[in-house]
Amino acid sequence: MAILIDPPAWPAHGTLWSHLISDSDYDELHLFAAKLGAPRRGFDLDHYDVPASLYERAVLLGAQAVTAKDVVHRLRGSGLRVRGVDREAVRPLRRRHYLQNEWLALGTRLEVSSALDPDERNNWHALGANLLTRWNEPHRSYHDERHLEDVLLALNHLQVRGEMIAPETLLAAWFHDAVYEGSAGEDEAASAELALRSLTDAEFALDGALVASVGDHVLATIPAREVADPPASLAHLLDADLSIFAASPTRYADYASSVRREYAHVSDSAFANGRAQILESYLLMPKIYRSDAAKALWEDRARENLRSEFAELSKY
Repeated sequence: MAILIDPPAWPAHGTLWSHLISDSDYDELHLFAAKLGAPRRGFDLDHYDVPASLYERAVLLGAQAVTAKDVVHRLRGSGLRVRGVDREAVRPLRRRHYLQNEWLALGTRLEVSSALDPDERNNWHALGANLLTRWNEPHRSYHDERHLEDVLLALNHLQVRGEMIAPETLLAAWFHDAVYEGSAGEDEAASAELALRSLTDAEFALDGALVASVGDHVLATIPAREVADPPASLAHLLDADLSIFAASPTRYADYASSVRREYAHVSDSAFANGRAQILESYLLMPKIYRSDAAKALWEDRARENLRSEFAELSKY
């Protein structure tokens, strides 16, 4: 069993990148990446993309410095390599596995999924399965489990940057779009109600103040809603929910197209007008992101993406 890393040689986002792999086990790779301080979103199906700034630290922590050819050869030999032709088929499977593990990890943190009472454990597992079913409803295009994954990955990235992510933030992430019918405000209210009901009716013995906080956090995710001086737990959720604004140009274009598909029943001009108003409201904010870590990570790129889409919508 070994962790291997090749030299930083692949340019992107203003730096060079290495590939970090395990030659035996993905779990081993995830544990090493977490110790290294590499965010989970750097995992690309069978390897982590690691910036040049972390290369020496990776070697100091025990990663074997090898060539790029060695990385490919060892991945193939281990059976962990995902071929290019298989990547799109594997990606949703990896996503689902990640989400299921994150739900179980949250249950362990809350001392629910590790509880001695088997009914309590089973109820927690069932709730997670129900939420994933909701996130995969056929009428969803953007607000699906890929969005849930993005939010959880963003929270992980903030944690890597030194932020303390509270359990109510993680619970609210799972529930914040659990009800989605395309009605801003109503969806958030229904999702908050679902959270309160689900976390109390199942008798998980969660603290009442925690459950109430989850409901409040979900309500606060109404688009462009002003929240004055939010606590860190809410700031993290709101920042993660909007992290898609700072996606790569390709991913952002995909996101914008997905949002348009969810409003296919609305005319182009009406959609452009409504969407432009929402984007402008964010652009007029002194800052889109509330936590310092999120602002450093995403603010500039988010504004660039929003300005570009706003300009296109203004043509209608």
